[in-house]
Amino acid sequence: MRIKELKLFTDNLTKQKKFYSDILGLEIINGDKNLFSVNIGSSNLSFINNNTCNNPYYHFAINIPENQIEIATGWLKNKDIPLIAHENSEIIHFPGWNAHSVYFYDPAGNIIEFIARHNLPNKLDFPFDASKMQCISEVGIPVENVGLFCKSLKDKFREKLWSGNYKAFAAMGDENGLFIVVTPNRNWYPTDKPSTPYPLEVKLDYYQKKKTEMNYEVYKISAL
Repeated sequence: MRIKELKLFTDNLTKQKKFYSDILGLEIINGDKNLFSVNIGSSNLSFINNNTCNNPYYHFAINIPENQIEIATGWLKNKDIPLIAHENSEIIHFPGWNAHSVYFYDPAGNIIEFIARHNLPNKLDFPFDASKMQCISEVGIPVENVGLFCKSLKDKFREKLWSGNYKAFAAMGDENGLFIVVTPNRNWYPTDKPSTPYPLEVKLDYYQKKKTEMNYEVYKISAL
């Protein structure tokens, strides 16, 4: 599964646009008074002016080169972006996933994760900058029935369980594209912010019949 585009709602389009374009240095590829989009490697991220819900926030992850987590952490610090530490560590190790991550907020309170997945052959020896962000690789999805939602992903997109279970937490997909499916009000790791359902839209590339045939679908998720 590949996440081609992620559309999120925001209460402050101006602050979000400044953060993603001026501070993170991502290229704006589309925009008007109600929407803007930036490019993140093979994915696009769009923010839409919110008129549907109250102070929406989300969790999503961005793949970076597997050998650049320390460099990316320093890059964020140089931009005066506060990092979210866990147990006094800004770089968090996930041994079961063979990965390291660093977390931070954007101005809307979205929880962003840079993740270096050491199983992926994407090592780069150049300095880290916005062009090294490779794709949006995770989208957090709070739902009332994790098992039922995961079954729909399996039936429709042929995606398998990557990690977790079908009760309170399930990561569905692969290291290039995962839905992080959780029960509502479970805190988004490593924060104390509860996983609250808000509407979003994901455009997916997924394997349809054979591993060489890709199709795409726009997947809309409404607040439950």
